Amino acid sequence: MSTVTAVPLRATKRSYLIYLWAGVVLACLAAFALARQGDDFLMRNSRASGIVTTATGLEYKIVTPGQPGAPRPTDTDVALVNYEGKLLDGKTFDKSQQPTPMPVGSVVPGFSEALKLMQKGAKYRVWIPSKLGYGAAGAGPIPANATLMFDIELVDFLPASVVQQMQARAAMARGNGLGASGPGMQMPPGAGSPPQ
Repeated sequence: MSTVTAVPLRATKRSYLIYLWAGVVLACLAAFALARQGDDFLMRNSRASGIVTTATGLEYKIVTPGQPGAPRPTDTDVALVNYEGKLLDGKTFDKSQQPTPMPVGSVVPGFSEALKLMQKGAKYRVWIPSKLGYGAAGAGPIPANATLMFDIELVDFLPASVVQQMQARAAMARGNGLGASGPGMQMPPGAGSPPQ
């Protein structure tokens, strides 16, 4: 049979416990304040002149209207866009170098919603709340729970099936040694690879 020797622990000073709990409370308050920062910005921003807020919480401002009466992209289209994405502190996290193809249904929900509001030739400034962006996970240089701001220009859009046909013709033309500029082949700038 073994005997356990009890080692008496000295009592912790009450002031240390108060400091510990005060630190925990302050850390919780700081985390809450950071999470609310984007929401507070959106609330203030929504009151500015020309800002439209959708039912989902997406905010946008029309910088340049698109072609009147022109159709708008749908989830099954591939949009050709120029864009710049920034955090609320003004830091750019992504920017297109040329018109970039984006499958409308395969981008973050806020960006997709914004594209579906636009007509060809339109330029919008868009504020995407975290829940319509990258949420609590964040992504790369985008921190968790970040509200995002995008400047978006919709250059053009095509149905995904048309883009895939164009890419197949371009691949066949390259296979025949004709290159991407073969007879009847006119790819839109930045058509890129087929949507996933």
